[in-house]
Amino acid sequence: MIVVVAANPALDVTYAVDALKPGTSHRVRTVTQRAGGKGVNVARVLSGLGHSTVVVGLAGGVTGHQLRAELDAEHLRHRFVPLVGETRRTVTVVAGGDATVFNEPGPVVDGVAWDALVEGVARALGGGATGLVCSGSLPPGAPAGSYAALVRLARDQRIPVVVDAEGMPLLAAARAGADLVKPNAAELAATTGVASHIQAAQVLRGAGAGSVAVSLGADGMLAVTGQGAWRVRLPRRLAGNPTGAGDAAAAAFVAGMASGQAWVDMLRHAVALSAAAVLAPVAGSVDVVAYHGLLPDVHVEEIDAAHPDR
Repeated sequence: MIVVVAANPALDVTYAVDALKPGTSHRVRTVTQRAGGKGVNVARVLSGLGHSTVVVGLAGGVTGHQLRAELDAEHLRHRFVPLVGETRRTVTVVAGGDATVFNEPGPVVDGVAWDALVEGVARALGGGATGLVCSGSLPPGAPAGSYAALVRLARDQRIPVVVDAEGMPLLAAARAGADLVKPNAAELAATTGVASHIQAAQVLRGAGAGSVAVSLGADGMLAVTGQGAWRVRLPRRLAGNPTGAGDAAAAAFVAGMASGQAWVDMLRHAVALSAAAVLAPVAGSVDVVAYHGLLPDVHVEEIDAAHPDR
């Protein structure tokens, strides 16, 4: 069983428009609405690929009730700590293959609620867990070291843990020894203050992270690990909704780590699965047929992390 932390879940609303023009009115072609946030998206992808999964998170208000009901309807197991505040919403506007996302901050979380979430994660890890994912933003009120505490819980039980976050929560998780941290390029630069992807990844490894995988959008992925470093990509750009691509990659990594996959295989699956998420209509879904079809096309190039231009 893979445990996925959804500390700040959301009700995701996606609008599809022909073109996004600030300062004008838009006619929306399609509207989708469902339970989401990065943690929920990761769990949904894992479940869709046949992995036993449980979401542990925080939810409150009418939106939180709707989130629980939707996960029940999908038969996705969850253990949410109830909150007084209202679970947030996100709005994604998709136009021309690009996505513009508006993220509400989420309800303020006090120490009692966070302690209850930590206790829930500890119980889930003790129930035979094979992996832990901490994905997405922390809610207001949660300390920056919150993910780090969960990383230590998993490491105490030798359970591999993937953290997909940014800023101090990501850096604290790296210092706590997260097996893999998975920021995108912008998050990596914001966290480390280093422009070079490889040098920034080395900063996080130097802080204590076992490995670093950097999502580069249409340019694929960069990974720096204790076993080597690689650039991984598809030969062509795919049009679609890229919102959930990073979540699909996180799902591929934790599944691969739980089963003992080699790094090259994990990276190939992560890039193919994230690309298949771009082809799906909403975040948290993947085009499974496309996923398997794209796997043979993924190009993996080993690089020298100390001299990347050689």
